[in-house]
Amino acid sequence: MKLHDLKSVRNTNRVLSKMKLYLSTVKDGFDTIYCLSKEGREMVGCERIRKRTSQVNHFIMRNQFYIFAHCPNEWKIEQKIGGQIICDAAFKQSGKWHFLEVDNNATMTANKKKIEKYKKLHESKMFQNHKEYGYFPLLLWVTTNDYRQKKLLELCRGIPCNVFMIDDIK
Repeated sequence: MKLHDLKSVRNTNRVLSKMKLYLSTVKDGFDTIYCLSKEGREMVGCERIRKRTSQVNHFIMRNQFYIFAHCPNEWKIEQKIGGQIICDAAFKQSGKWHFLEVDNNATMTANKKKIEKYKKLHESKMFQNHKEYGYFPLLLWVTTNDYRQKKLLELCRGIPCNVFMIDDIK
């Protein structure tokens, strides 16, 4: 709806219903998740088959951030950084790289461990001393509530970081 400025849910559903041959749907609570059917994959030349996974909401949050960030041309999912961290997405905006982490249902202990790796990477000055960068990319988080937002900001103290709540970027 947002990408194609379809204005309303009703109009979006009308457009999607005309594409039903090319789409599969999965219900997630009150939400409907659309993905390409076999015919849809063939039509666009996609070989990757998407199966329902427990991480579907994680992927949706990442995609919502992609739209919020105005669909950056350079957007890479699940990128290995500094040989030790796999970020949910790395993207370039306004000529600068950013790292994105999605906090959907990870434990705060797991988030803390990941942030410690980012801090070590920041302390190593690998990016700051690199001629292509000259800076440490901004670490961005998307999370689900106020408590988690505050906790992530607290844990990230000392590295360039910002934390968004999912409701703020929808």
